[in-house]
Amino acid sequence: MSNVFFVGCGPGDPELITVKAKKLIQKADIVVYSGSLIPPTILKLCKKGKLHNAAGLVREEIFDILYKNAKKNKFVVRLHDGDPSIYGAIKEQIDNLQKKGISSVVVPGVTAFLAAAAELGTQLSLPGVTQTIIVTRAESRTKVPTREKISELAKHKATLIFYLSVHLLSDIVKESLAGGYKKSTPVAVVYRATWKDQKIVKGTLDNITKKVRDEKITRTAIVIISNVIDSKSYEYSRLYDKKFSHGYRKSKIK
Repeated sequence: MSNVFFVGCGPGDPELITVKAKKLIQKADIVVYSGSLIPPTILKLCKKGKLHNAAGLVREEIFDILYKNAKKNKFVVRLHDGDPSIYGAIKEQIDNLQKKGISSVVVPGVTAFLAAAAELGTQLSLPGVTQTIIVTRAESRTKVPTREKISELAKHKATLIFYLSVHLLSDIVKESLAGGYKKSTPVAVVYRATWKDQKIVKGTLDNITKKVRDEKITRTAIVIISNVIDSKSYEYSRLYDKKFSHGYRKSKIK
């Protein structure tokens, strides 16, 4: 049975691609890639294959390229930015390929919210602040279940991360406040994390909308709402505490 490889190439910095992803791209006969979201440096790894820009294609056209070439035993890669499993629309393609006798392999990549956290130099979970990370998107053309409305998720006071939503930042702020976050809650917006034109905008729920508008950021950004951002008050990890014993180390306190 032929395979189609759904490959994540990371957030933008070409050095953040996995070794496995790099090898697959170099080996590929066909690469269908996610438009301007894939750095040119990574596309250049495909030296012998044919490139197809998915930005101008609809679902059926993408599927047709994947299926017909896999059926001919071509080495086919569907190349995604970040990680394919996060808002990558791969399930529908995998299922339709399987119906036609083509199996799929998913290769993970570094996703944008992890790259954003790295650029911010922060933990997304922090003892004494929050131990929960919620990844979501604001409702627009893609509907969100009522139980997943921003105002409902905000009730947890966890680290709240938004993909594909910076253009709806004023709505995010309004709903977050309605859910219980304070106006002083820190917010970070990271535009094109790890790219050369990356921008980081920090503020609070009270002023972040204006700050982001002033920077003219309307797409390709991660929004993080959380008290972990530049937190000065948190607890130290128990794992490395001298009083703490575990399977590899005894307590240093007798």
